Amino acid sequence: MKISICVGSSCHLKGSYDIINLMKEHLEKNDLTDRVELSAAFCLGRCTSTGVTIQVDDEIITGVCPDNFESVFNQYVLGGKLG
Repeated sequence: MKISICVGSSCHLKGSYDIINLMKEHLEKNDLTDRVELSAAFCLGRCTSTGVTIQVDDEIITGVCPDNFESVFNQYVLGGKLG
């Protein structure tokens, strides 16, 4: 599984580095670090007024923030190919 987190200027201002840290923590906690390729990306082309844009394999998820991160992680990472 490949996960990219936008660090472009819009997502950077909305907390992309917080999302990166949360993703790292959740991957480690679920023993998935060796099964997921985590990277940063510049503008995934889906900027929104709230939250950060991430890509899990071919799926773009917008509006990711600390408040909804866990449900996004559960749905798209644990519920995806790794579930």
